[in-house]
Amino acid sequence: MALLGAAALVAGSALISGPAVAGSNGGVGEPRVITDGLVTPLKLAVNDHGTAYVSQNFIGELTKVARDGTKTPFASAPGEEVGGVSEHDGTVYWTTTGEGSAKMFAQRRGGEPRQIADIWAHENSTNPDQGTTYGFRDLPAECAAQFPADNPASYTGAVDSHPYATLVTDRHKYVADAGANAIFEVGRHGRVTTVATLPGVGTVVTAEAAAAQQLPECAVGHTYYFEFVPTDIEQSRDGRLYVTSLPGGPEDASLGARGAVYELKAKGGGHHHKSGSNGAKAKKVAGGFVGAVDLALLPDRKVAVAELFGGAEGQGQVSLFKLGSRSANDPAKRQTLALASPAAVEWVGGRHSGKLYVTTDAFVGGEPGPTGKLQVLSIGSHRH
Repeated sequence: MALLGAAALVAGSALISGPAVAGSNGGVGEPRVITDGLVTPLKLAVNDHGTAYVSQNFIGELTKVARDGTKTPFASAPGEEVGGVSEHDGTVYWTTTGEGSAKMFAQRRGGEPRQIADIWAHENSTNPDQGTTYGFRDLPAECAAQFPADNPASYTGAVDSHPYATLVTDRHKYVADAGANAIFEVGRHGRVTTVATLPGVGTVVTAEAAAAQQLPECAVGHTYYFEFVPTDIEQSRDGRLYVTSLPGGPEDASLGARGAVYELKAKGGGHHHKSGSNGAKAKKVAGGFVGAVDLALLPDRKVAVAELFGGAEGQGQVSLFKLGSRSANDPAKRQTLALASPAAVEWVGGRHSGKLYVTTDAFVGGEPGPTGKLQVLSIGSHRH
């Protein structure tokens, strides 16, 4: 569906080109390329020693990158997508997605990979967003009847799994599933449970959008609820979960800057809670992003968001802002780093300074190829 599609994560809907450039103001240093030649490096994990694990999603490979840029194959899944990378206490975690398959794996230092969860089996048996209505919720019946069968005015959550991001802590293993529109947790013995289903993202249909998408005129002025496509998940020191959303439908700015960051306040610092279709447990804390595909939590409530299609011409950028400040919802007040099609960001550092690792050039010329880079920027005390 052109306008009303289900969760379509990164479809290359904007042509990305141009070199990676970053400003040096605000305590942010110039980017340094650690390695290049990566194919769709959409996810990233970095340990405290600077060793990185980069997913090359579309070719089904996970690559270990040493501090000097040396690349070593770490894991592969021929014919499937590899993503959802995390590293915790010497163990690397990642996910695979294939036709009717979505799994999570772990590998300790010096060990062999082992499957620790079957994400697809949980989605297939529970379909947690089956009670959520996407599309229009208030169209008159005569208007809804004007929509074709292959592009209905509304639909409910279908069985679909795309475990796109993971978060592993001492106590929890979370999965942000971009197909299921939900946050899962992997417990002991591989048991998967639903932490939260996520709300539909509402957009009022304008006359221009209706004309561009060949929608009936009667839909103008009504709200269309896109699927909430979670693209990353991080946890603050006080146990709050933060999730980036890349809503279903067009991923560029043609319907506005619809990407956002939501806060999920898990009970007891991580115990289960569920939000219904109204998203009562998901609180929007920042908005106005284009292609919000990843986030990193910096010190002092600062956040970095990778906007795959952000920037004046959709070339991509990383935006920096502080939770609770005016910059959270005002893009004009944010510090931005003009990095070409950034796909993943990770923070490694202390209370006042550290390094921001970024995968860039994920899509150049609209087609995936060996153009991706892993870059790093030093960040000191700064305000934005």
